[in-house]
Amino acid sequence: MTARLPASPWTILFLSVAVIVSGLADVGHANQVVSRFEYKYSFKPPYLAQKDGSVPFWEYGGNAIASADNVRIAPSLKSQKGAIWTKSQTKFDWWTVEINFRISGRGRIGADGLAFWYTANKGDYHGPVFGSSDKWNGLGVFFDSFDNDGKHNNPYIMGVVNDGSQVFDHANDGSTQQLSGCLRDFRNKPFATRAKIEYYMNTLTVFFHSGNTNNEKDFEICFRSENVYLPKNGYFGVSAATGGLADDHDVNHFLTYSIYPPGTTFKPSGTSQQSNLDEEQKLTREYADYQRKLDLEKEDYKTKHPENKPREDSEFEDWYETDSQRELHQIFSGQSQIVDSVKVLSQKLDEVVGRQERTLGLLSNVQSTLSVVGTLGGTQGQPNVPMPQMNAGMARNELDSLINNQNNIITSIRGLRDFVAEVHSKADSIIKNQVHQPTAQVQPLGYDHVSMMHEIRDSLNTIKRDTTQKSGYAQQTACPTCATNTFVLVVAVVQSLLFVIYAAYKIKKEDQAKKFY
Repeated sequence: MTARLPASPWTILFLSVAVIVSGLADVGHANQVVSRFEYKYSFKPPYLAQKDGSVPFWEYGGNAIASADNVRIAPSLKSQKGAIWTKSQTKFDWWTVEINFRISGRGRIGADGLAFWYTANKGDYHGPVFGSSDKWNGLGVFFDSFDNDGKHNNPYIMGVVNDGSQVFDHANDGSTQQLSGCLRDFRNKPFATRAKIEYYMNTLTVFFHSGNTNNEKDFEICFRSENVYLPKNGYFGVSAATGGLADDHDVNHFLTYSIYPPGTTFKPSGTSQQSNLDEEQKLTREYADYQRKLDLEKEDYKTKHPENKPREDSEFEDWYETDSQRELHQIFSGQSQIVDSVKVLSQKLDEVVGRQERTLGLLSNVQSTLSVVGTLGGTQGQPNVPMPQMNAGMARNELDSLINNQNNIITSIRGLRDFVAEVHSKADSIIKNQVHQPTAQVQPLGYDHVSMMHEIRDSLNTIKRDTTQKSGYAQQTACPTCATNTFVLVVAVVQSLLFVIYAAYKIKKEDQAKKFY
């Protein structure tokens, strides 16, 4: 025999907690209400409306429009009203209704709103209360989007119970007659808005989904009212209306569930059970007949078309890419993206270089403009042109630097003068050779180049003449300290030199090109 070990206190505590939790779970499961979907009081897509436009087990009127996806209770036109009602009354006491709807419009303010009904009698399709009849007997849950009382408390959701004798207070938006309500915005939402209306044990609870998310369980309670007594049997309905302002009022689905106390079971009667068995046997026979006919059709087709043999599984392998092909495709895609990125970077770099070149060009233009203005101001002596003046006191190092710069400029001018003279002599020799050549031979220099050389010669003569005049004028009139004769001469000679160099370079290129003929 084996000796029993005494149970520890922790083991006893754990077993006790497990028993309590299992008991609570059984109690919670037993307290859950039983719900059953009622298809005769519901509609949902797809194929919401039939080919003839009717909605099974429902009837609609007014300006309502039924389609395969939703029911547009009232379109976005002025003064439109519509409604949809169940054809038969309810046969259950407690119920839950889920409405998926969307109210959208172009304006910042909409009108008038949408209403859910549970009444003893069907309402009108052109009534004054959100498109339905006034003095109803039952419940109305209103989604009011227009502010009639001017209190800035819309859009608003409210529940109103009427015994058939009260007239709805439009002036105050029904605030004096409501059970309860909540201020919620349900217009122009990114997703469809939802409302869950539950009536169980004379307690009315309204849950609302704002439509800001696509989570179907993101409901929040709007209001809860107890001691609400409604007709035992009634009709479900939805209505909507527009006024001076207009919105589209669409209902995507309307789902109804009957609610029963916990522990309720549904046992079919003997007649219904027998009918279900007969229907099941009938469907089984029909399926067997259809399967037999299908097999005969297959055999007949194979006999008449022997060339159309069914393909083997290996024949379909060519339709799918292998792992290596997929990897190559991914590599090619990555390289293509890299090439595109490099192209974009190259374009950006070209843009930056172009901007830099434009900036340098603008700076060069500004410098040349300032040089020309300084030259004109120094030669004509205009007092209205402000010129930079040197300070009276100049440091020794600045004076030495200025003298060195002047010496360098003089040396450069002499070199440029020699180069210009050389170019001038070469141009004269080219022109003379061209004149002495016979007309039948191919001329190495065209007429435009001859005219260009004449222009260069005239420009040089003009520069010499202007230089002589300026030197004579400088002896009579003292030049300002800001612009010297040397500076003016340098600018003129540099400009002429650049022009001559460009002409000589162009002539040389054309001579080289003519050697190929």
